Amino acid sequence: MTGTRKTVAVLFLLPALVLLGALVVYPIGYSVIRSFSNASGDGFVGVDNYKTLFTDDGIRTALKNNVIWVVFAPTVSTALGLVFAVLTERVRWGTAFKLVVFMPMAISMLAAGIIFRLVYDQDPHKGVANAVWVGVHDTFAQSSAFPKAHPGRESPLVAQNGGFVTRATVHAGQSVLLPLVGVAPDQMPGSAKKAVAAKPEPGKITGTTWQDFTRGKGVGRLGAPDPSELGYAGMRIEAVKDGKVVAATKAAGDGTFTLPASADGARLRLPAGNFREPYNGVEWLGPSLVTPAVIGAYVWMWAGFAMVLIAAGLAGVPRELLEAARVDGATEWQVFRKVTVPLLAPVLAVVTVTLMINVLKVFDLVYIIAPGSSQADANVLALELYRKGFAEGQPGVASAIAVLLLVLVIPVVLFNVRRLRREVRR
Repeated sequence: MTGTRKTVAVLFLLPALVLLGALVVYPIGYSVIRSFSNASGDGFVGVDNYKTLFTDDGIRTALKNNVIWVVFAPTVSTALGLVFAVLTERVRWGTAFKLVVFMPMAISMLAAGIIFRLVYDQDPHKGVANAVWVGVHDTFAQSSAFPKAHPGRESPLVAQNGGFVTRATVHAGQSVLLPLVGVAPDQMPGSAKKAVAAKPEPGKITGTTWQDFTRGKGVGRLGAPDPSELGYAGMRIEAVKDGKVVAATKAAGDGTFTLPASADGARLRLPAGNFREPYNGVEWLGPSLVTPAVIGAYVWMWAGFAMVLIAAGLAGVPRELLEAARVDGATEWQVFRKVTVPLLAPVLAVVTVTLMINVLKVFDLVYIIAPGSSQADANVLALELYRKGFAEGQPGVASAIAVLLLVLVIPVVLFNVRRLRREVRR
């Protein structure tokens, strides 16, 4: 009877053992063997492929980035999950909030990568991140309306420190013309009106700054406002003597301006601030920020996973312990830090370890979000494995990377197994 039971047990386990051998044991064994072979697989190269892991710049960058991923991605995701779980425990709409936060888990890595490639687009009109960033920036530091403006032919202005200054000094009772070109008609400020030549005023300096260009060959007068030409509304004009600003004003909608008598004998300057390029936001996918940007996309996806597990653990926390702490005079922060978090430590460990294993294998997000110009800076081991194995024709090195990933995962898995055994014994 015992033998029959063993046979039945083996027959039930056989399909699982076959699948385990075919899908896990065989690939691992083959990868280990292949990691000691040359590119064609017909020659033994010893540990040369493993030496490459520590001499190849791409692999070293990938290893460094994997360390950053393992340290920050699980930590931030778990911390956010803990905060969301605790804060939504008592609110009436907590379930709806949890559903919204968990929803990204239903999206594939491919779809999430495409979404965040658009979110991080450099153009503020396309990328949400830069649209928000530029909006906040322009609230406190408005960009110029004339970034492309510059003097035309026979202009009285010359370039100076990013702006322009008159060649000659100006005097009271004089009307000055400051023509510029280079601003497209559809880019002119909405307050711009038809330019007019300012009339001289005794004891003051008047003038006009405008777009000295009329469409059509031979149309319009050079250096004088024409009926179809618009004034540079809001242009700042400064009177400078001995390097100091003695007076300043802004042009009206028709481009006219007036300066006091103190500007007599000064040179007029259109400062660089008039021509500052519009703020274009942050280069999220540039070499310096691409890794944090991709980690942000990962956190967006996996914070919901952490929140759900932690919320399940929080539901099992004895409420009498929390109430006892509050009765003893503990603040909510003290209850959270000294009661809630210690009681949730096993759940937090499960979430953190699970995410650590997950980020060691991250590939999709980095491959899709990071553009070709900065993909090398965002490189991780799984992506480098793909590049070495399929793009660069080095399957031996790719196999060595796979073995390295296995070695890195094993301590985390062993830690998880030992922790689970301790939980069972309790």
